[in-house]
Amino acid sequence: MPTWFMWFIVFWTIFLITVMFIGGYFMFRKFLKRLPKEDGKSILDWQDYYIEKTLHLWSDDHKKLLNELVEPVPELFRDVAKGKIAGKIGELALEDNIEELTQDYIIKGYILATPKRDHKFLIKKLNEKQVDLSPYQHLLEKSSS
Repeated sequence: MPTWFMWFIVFWTIFLITVMFIGGYFMFRKFLKRLPKEDGKSILDWQDYYIEKTLHLWSDDHKKLLNELVEPVPELFRDVAKGKIAGKIGELALEDNIEELTQDYIIKGYILATPKRDHKFLIKKLNEKQVDLSPYQHLLEKSSS
């Protein structure tokens, strides 16, 4: 057997094992989110519940804003990100028992549902839209710790 072919097999094996570990990691994370908690519902069950209960509050403008905010997320993961953010927005809306969804809730939900590294794009996008960030400063600082 030629030497180059043996090296090809070695690198191909390493590549396959690496890809399987990465895929397994993400599958395991999804599995953990599906496990029921003390209340009998999983994280994803609660997320779906909040979205379903507040779906009537979402206007086309609100959906458009959410789509703009998740633009930097790779397209493969964009639906998951939108679901997580929409679930957090729904949770906030149900806690406050609001009748109408506002831009304020969308921004708060985005900040609370996303890691700090994603807030740079949010700040940039809100500055483009000339939105005052001062009401959200405490949330942005709180999420940094």
